[in-house]
Amino acid sequence: MACSIVQFCTFQDLQAARDFLFPRLREENPSCTVRRDPVSKSNWEDDGWGAWEETEPQEPEEEGNTCKTQKTSWLQDCVLSLSPTNDLMVITREQKAVFLVSKWKHSDKGKEEMQFAVGWSGSLALKIVTFVCNRSSTGRPDWTCIVVGFTSGYVRFYTESGVLLLSQLLNEDPVLQLKCRTYEIPRHPGVTEQNEELSILYPAAIVTIDGFSLFQSLRACRNQVAKAAASGNENIQPPPLAYKKWGLQDIDTIIDHASIGIMTLSPFDQMKTASNIGGYNAAIKNSPPAMSQYITVGSNPFTGFFYALEGSTQPLLSHVALAVASKLTSALFNAASGWLGWKSKHEEEAVQKQKPKVEPATPLAVRFGLPDSRRHGESICLSPCNTLAAVTDDFGRIILLDVARGIAIRMWKGYRDAQTGWIQIVEDLHERVPEKVDFSPFGSPQGPSRVAQFLVIYAPRRGILEVWSTQQGPRVGAFNVGKHCRLLYPGYKIMGLNNVTSQNWQPQTYQICLVDPVSGSVKTVNVPFHLALSDKKSERAKDMHLVKKLGALLKAKSPNLDLIETEIKELILDIKYPATKKQALESILASIRLPFSCLRNITQTLMDTLQNQELECVDEGLLQFCANKLKLLHLYESVSQLNSIDFHSDTPFSDNDLAVLLRLDEKELLKLQALLEKYKQENSRTAVRFSDDKDGVLPVKTFLEYLDYEKDVINIKKISEEDRVALGSFFFWKCLCGESSTEDMCHALESAGLSPQLLLSLLLSVWLSKEKDILDKPQSVCCLHTMLCLLSKMKVAIEETWDSQSVSPWWQQMRTACIQSEHNGAALLSAHVGHAVAAHISNSLTEKKFSQTVSGTDSEALTDSWEALSLDTEYWKLLLKQLEDCLLLQTLLHSKVNASTSKASSLQAEPLPKLSVKKLLEGGKGGIADSVAKWIFKQDVSPEVLKLANKERDAENSDEPKEGINRGLSEVSEVEMDLGAIPDLLHLAYKQFPCSLELDVLHAHCCWEYVVQWNKDPEEALFFVRSIEHLEHILNAHVQNGIALMMWNTFLVKRFSAATYLMDKVGKAPKDRLCRRVSESPLTRFLPSQNTQADVSRDEMQVPVLDTEDAWLAVEGPVSIVELALEQRHIHYPLVEHHSVLCSLLYAVMRFSLKAVKPLSLFDSKVILGGLGSLSEGKNLLPSGEMDANFISVRQQFLLKVVSAAVQARHAVTKDKGSSDEAMTTLFGKDQDWPVLALDLAHHLQVSEDVVRRHYVGELYSYGADHLGEEAILQVQDKEVLASQLLVLIGQRLAHAVLRTQTREGLELLARLPPTLCTWLKAMNPQDLQNTEVPIATTAKLVNKVMSFYQKTTGSIV
Repeated sequence: MACSIVQFCTFQDLQAARDFLFPRLREENPSCTVRRDPVSKSNWEDDGWGAWEETEPQEPEEEGNTCKTQKTSWLQDCVLSLSPTNDLMVITREQKAVFLVSKWKHSDKGKEEMQFAVGWSGSLALKIVTFVCNRSSTGRPDWTCIVVGFTSGYVRFYTESGVLLLSQLLNEDPVLQLKCRTYEIPRHPGVTEQNEELSILYPAAIVTIDGFSLFQSLRACRNQVAKAAASGNENIQPPPLAYKKWGLQDIDTIIDHASIGIMTLSPFDQMKTASNIGGYNAAIKNSPPAMSQYITVGSNPFTGFFYALEGSTQPLLSHVALAVASKLTSALFNAASGWLGWKSKHEEEAVQKQKPKVEPATPLAVRFGLPDSRRHGESICLSPCNTLAAVTDDFGRIILLDVARGIAIRMWKGYRDAQTGWIQIVEDLHERVPEKVDFSPFGSPQGPSRVAQFLVIYAPRRGILEVWSTQQGPRVGAFNVGKHCRLLYPGYKIMGLNNVTSQNWQPQTYQICLVDPVSGSVKTVNVPFHLALSDKKSERAKDMHLVKKLGALLKAKSPNLDLIETEIKELILDIKYPATKKQALESILASIRLPFSCLRNITQTLMDTLQNQELECVDEGLLQFCANKLKLLHLYESVSQLNSIDFHSDTPFSDNDLAVLLRLDEKELLKLQALLEKYKQENSRTAVRFSDDKDGVLPVKTFLEYLDYEKDVINIKKISEEDRVALGSFFFWKCLCGESSTEDMCHALESAGLSPQLLLSLLLSVWLSKEKDILDKPQSVCCLHTMLCLLSKMKVAIEETWDSQSVSPWWQQMRTACIQSEHNGAALLSAHVGHAVAAHISNSLTEKKFSQTVSGTDSEALTDSWEALSLDTEYWKLLLKQLEDCLLLQTLLHSKVNASTSKASSLQAEPLPKLSVKKLLEGGKGGIADSVAKWIFKQDVSPEVLKLANKERDAENSDEPKEGINRGLSEVSEVEMDLGAIPDLLHLAYKQFPCSLELDVLHAHCCWEYVVQWNKDPEEALFFVRSIEHLEHILNAHVQNGIALMMWNTFLVKRFSAATYLMDKVGKAPKDRLCRRVSESPLTRFLPSQNTQADVSRDEMQVPVLDTEDAWLAVEGPVSIVELALEQRHIHYPLVEHHSVLCSLLYAVMRFSLKAVKPLSLFDSKVILGGLGSLSEGKNLLPSGEMDANFISVRQQFLLKVVSAAVQARHAVTKDKGSSDEAMTTLFGKDQDWPVLALDLAHHLQVSEDVVRRHYVGELYSYGADHLGEEAILQVQDKEVLASQLLVLIGQRLAHAVLRTQTREGLELLARLPPTLCTWLKAMNPQDLQNTEVPIATTAKLVNKVMSFYQKTTGSIV
């Protein structure tokens, strides 16, 4: 074992913390682009980055290389602090701070890991340190106290939730350092017990606060704040705080310090000190005085040693200023109002005017030091046992100090800007070499635990982390970690412990933490104790050398395995430490190069060696480990031998034997075989199998990794399902294939210590996972039957107290596996086998009960003719029915439609999830229909196919001829689909699920599935069309109305409202494709289908009763779509009609690209202010009965514009016949009959329908469609007005024929006309005609028609 660096925590979003502390490095800076996760960014915004918008002084732009360096080295410019329990980290820079709290979260690999997430961020002052300072009654961590030192001299204490507890002005100079010393158990009786203490360093003073007094004060303040928050009282009087203040003299500058604690001089040191101070005649006391020692680093002297006599000064009582926010409810994280009590400038000035009294410091002169005028100290790090200290300076040196003697004992050079820390390792007594010794009644036989200290040095200039053994030891570890990390060494534990609570519990924390901003991780260093021992005297070092040699030997490639085996035996026997010997044996057993015989011989040799030793010298754990591994190796050998034996059963196997084995009659067996054959055919399309799969073969290394032997019982470790299948295949696959003896295998596994329940679990895992192979080998069912019978006869398999009226846990385990399996074919076969074996055992128990009263012959006849009734039998029958249904449903979902249409959508290409009985039971009442609906969406099966397959079932039930059904299926072929076996499978599914797949229920789920998929991709408008088609096929009005209302409220209302307001704003059809899709014809089909059909017949129909098949009464889960539809409120028919009219208007605008049209201007303000969307309430939002004439005029103009655009579009189609079909046929079928739709809109909009008809007739004649105009004239009521309009059109045609065409016949005709008629013709404008190429005969026919109108109305001829 060597040193190792281990990652134990990661940062959730360290980059965002950097952007907050260094705003110039944000991604907004064009010279320094930083990518950030948008999700993480939103989380930071939610956490309240209030200080991000603060004004920052603009700095000049730097070069690209400098910017890149700052992105990675930014952590070097920050102040970091970590709590000793590693649950809180603080990163500060200037006046900004980020608090990171540890949380346990699931990683991408599915494992739980600790992450530092942001708890708060905002602005504060300069220096900060964090530590756990409270405990519960048992000494466990309770809450975290944050101690903050300010440049103003204030020291404040806060809870982790941001509540201010204490605020004290101890000195008016800036706070330089905050350090804490906590309680440690003395290792030796002569060591002075150290008290807890908080030391605060100022430029010329040190303030020490007694830990016990501070702890009691903080706890009292915390209780008072909690009571004040509950009662609303803000007048809190905290207890006074006792502290000592020393003024450090005879030193120029102080950068850092270390409080060593109370020490007592030896008599010699006492006399030496007295002589140095008082001279030759100095007198000394009989008992050495106790002194508090302080060490400072800085300049002149480079290192100063101060000693303060205990009792020479009385502790000062401070006037503690408790700062409580004006409102306790808003005292939490609020950077804008000054979180943690940091106030605005005006408030700070008001506080400073009332500064408390600052006590003067007691002078304390430096006793001695290390004078070096050119050297300046930068930091000092005290060792955990307070005997050594590491000091860094500006020369790049690290000096190791002996604290007690005050001398430098070692120096490292070449470590500029180094960061130091300590690791203290306690020896594990159980790892010592067991030796035969004479036990002494004093102390333990192995002696006290030894303690080793290692100095950890991080050199950022070189990017290396080193571990050194102290005092004069070598370097024991080195790691390349990068040049931008930070080394964190808290140096203290939790506060509030004593000699009682600290013995019962030790916190599981890390002494050293390395923060890597590049990888966003926090790492620690693991150092084994044996590295502190010298190489010459260390047995552990020798053992580690042997382990390394063994590792190299295992990796070597050598053809002589016997020689390697001999060398390995010698190496493992030479190892002394039991823990190392166990590690070596584990590496040997994990080797893939050694054959099984070598592993067995090596383990057996080590086992024999341990057994031959005396009991006092043998480690029981190692002996038990060898014995367990040896038993597993013997089991592996037995199973491998049984699998290698050439075993073939000569017993023939027929269908009749299978029927007898499964207790099925001939008809039931044929039905089962047909069902499995269909399932195998459909499932073979998607199944994938690799030819190099080796079933039944398992390496010994993997075998040992899977199993664990403990207390004569073999257990399986927590492994994946694939590993369980591999282990089960090693045990049972040869037996299931009939290539190994089933009886011998079961006997070997039982004798090895494997429980029947474990074997049954492995057997079912293999059986269910190898479904394809099993379906191809019917004889495997017989092998499974034999295996299951043998397992059931094992001890503790079936309890002896089991009776027919209770559920056996043995069979329940098998049923649970079948229920959870997604391999329905194998699950159905295993359920039949389990049912047969369970029935046989139940009959045997019944036979024993009747054997006392019935003769042997009668008893045998009795058990052969009937099956004993038991609760397990009923559960088996229910499971068989459920598996049969699930198998049929899965077969249907595997079937595919070979369509020759265009490529499917990406949503339809997604694979369907596999079904299991468990999934169907947890899917609710609509789970079955929902699964079929997903398949229908994926295959895009037409609703007509579903309807015809249902008719086939009805025809079968009523014995009607199927000619009409066959003819209907042939009509479906118009969509160019190759249905294949889908109609038959649908027919079987309808028959198997008469309630769950009732036609209305299935159409409802299909409708919902299509609209959900359309909502994911609105560009696929065909999905919405399919949804409406399924909606129209729902026969029950209650279901149809509910589904339509749910579709409208969930998916359509927002899009419809947005499109309406957008079109009304721009005054024309928008170019956005989404609005175009929403406004097109599917919505015009949706609303009428909702109100016209459903609402009218709703009261005439009864509410459907949603039944469930008997086998699926235990379903649980979400409420089905149909149930939700039936719970919907009644729609308000006039509101639906109003929305339908508005939708038709929008469609007309989109269809003909009408301009200067605002749809909402066609309605009164009452409707506009009421809003759009609601279809079931808001009767007062309907338009009023009487409309203003201006509204009527605007609506009439719009409808006439629609009619003109429709006739124009139709006339353009007739001109270009080549593209007529494409123009007339849209994505949604034939185009609307717009004249009829315009008349319907006129009726709803209170516009005269006859005006629309007359305009339509005039437009037809204008385009020269006289034959259509003659048909439309029949519907016009006011023929006189129409005649006057047509008369103008006739004049335009004649004017074009006579005046525009300068022919001789035309001029002669014009000369014969009366002057009045000539003047009238010249007044006509032929340009108003859309089609001037109309034969004169057709115009003459129109003249006769107009003359007839005048004769009927006035009785005269014009």
